[in-house]
Amino acid sequence: MNITDVRVFPVEEDKLKAYVTITLDHCFVVRDLKVIHGSTGLFIAMPAKKRKDGTYKDIAHPLNADTRSQMERVILIEYERHLHQAQTGTLAPVAAELD
Repeated sequence: MNITDVRVFPVEEDKLKAYVTITLDHCFVVRDLKVIHGSTGLFIAMPAKKRKDGTYKDIAHPLNADTRSQMERVILIEYERHLHQAQTGTLAPVAAELD
């Protein structure tokens, strides 16, 4: 499995820094991953659904630590690149996605 595309959508919130959409092997999309600034730095939260009791359950998630680590590395590199490009003014505008 390879992440073949990463789309970063920054937000102006305290701990939530961006929403991310990834494409796997040019054929499977996962939306609503989150870049979160926690007490030890940035990490990725998987898409989740709120249950009736107020808790959250992941909708999609890696099955092992190696896959999670690989996903976090690729997503955070793209997030940092996106921030750098936005700061230097080299970020090309992206057309709004249609859902």
